[in-house]
Amino acid sequence: MIAANRIVTEKMALQVAEIFTEVIAAPGYEPAALEVLGKKKNLRILELAGGYSRPTREIRQVSGGALLQDSDGFENLDVSKWQLVTGNPASAELLADLEFAWRASRAVKSNAILLCHAWTGDSHAAGSAEEGSPTPGWWEGLVGSGCAIDTDKWFVVCTNSLGGCQGSTGPASLHPQDGKQYGSRFPVITVRDMVRAQVRVSDMLGIDVWHSVIGGSMGGMQVLEWAITFPHRVRTLVPIATCLQATAQQIAWGAIGRRAIRLDPKWQGGDYYDAAIGEGPWQGLAIARMIAQVTFRSDNVFTDRFGRELADMDADYNGLGLWDKFEVENYLDHHGDKLIRRFDTNSYLIIGKAMDLHDIARGRGTLQNAVSRIAAPVLSVGISSDILYPTYQQKQIRDMINDVGGTCEYVEIDSPHGHDAFLINLDQVGKPITEFLTKHAI
Repeated sequence: MIAANRIVTEKMALQVAEIFTEVIAAPGYEPAALEVLGKKKNLRILELAGGYSRPTREIRQVSGGALLQDSDGFENLDVSKWQLVTGNPASAELLADLEFAWRASRAVKSNAILLCHAWTGDSHAAGSAEEGSPTPGWWEGLVGSGCAIDTDKWFVVCTNSLGGCQGSTGPASLHPQDGKQYGSRFPVITVRDMVRAQVRVSDMLGIDVWHSVIGGSMGGMQVLEWAITFPHRVRTLVPIATCLQATAQQIAWGAIGRRAIRLDPKWQGGDYYDAAIGEGPWQGLAIARMIAQVTFRSDNVFTDRFGRELADMDADYNGLGLWDKFEVENYLDHHGDKLIRRFDTNSYLIIGKAMDLHDIARGRGTLQNAVSRIAAPVLSVGISSDILYPTYQQKQIRDMINDVGGTCEYVEIDSPHGHDAFLINLDQVGKPITEFLTKHAI
């Protein structure tokens, strides 16, 4: 994890911020490096900011993690002031070797790729299920040895977004002033804040320029903010199934979910962390997720998979009971129940609001002004059946960038799976990404 003692968000300052980071691949050094922590694929560097904090979830504890401490504020970063403090000499040696491996490789060419996850994702983009990550990486099969994003070639990094609950500072993190969870005190953050935090990770790893920043959905929003806020630090960009600014309908979907959580009396205004097991706002979160899940898939997929089949019926077996369930209801129940077991309700609210606030033109005048800052080649990827981020939005990215003199290609994934196709149809997603990265390799 990489951290800073102070990160200035668009609304206010967070006194301590930690960003949980996975170095998924370090070509040329990976086998020896990862064996030090007993890993075969994923290296995690655990950081405790100022000696006070820890990963939000105990399941994220990593033995032998390197301890990094920063005495500087966010606005005046001096990488030379970062200290390495560790009780495990092997970890100290590992971090130094990783930095050396990166710096040595960038003397020839920049081969670092930053992956940005979606709303309820985390830093576990690739690799098998393990402690803290009960399922394989969300892009397992697309990221890995010999895959579209080939870890034998690229130095691949993924961070857990600021505001999350998988190791990075979020509402469930402990406030440095009183040692209690932030809860309702956690500020509203934006996608730009998430990117500013990722810049700190880049600085800590000694990465001046990413060869590519790649992400889908909310991750794609981060890609665009990297392109506009830090155009000198990116060489190529791949925003997938995303937009330049959230539309009224996208905001509407998010607002319904937030209302469901707000109406759950166990949410307690966001200060529910001392609740007994089962007494937290799980019902509100489950409903919010069920609503969102409808937007992640297409009508065709729902119809083909579930049709009008009933999951259960009343005693008369006529299916006319008020609470008789259709199969699609069981599907939504499953996804609601699945999320509440791995995600914090406040993080869901904070990150969802950041997505609704996403607008690259905010504070920059117009969309044209903002887009004109993009200097790197862009590959905009859309999904034919996406009802949440329709393809006209990815085509708009292409058209506006090209209209102001930039370079942007557009590729469309032909899939019935809707928004989630970028996590499902890996063959269609991977091929254009591979070609794009190869085309612009140094």
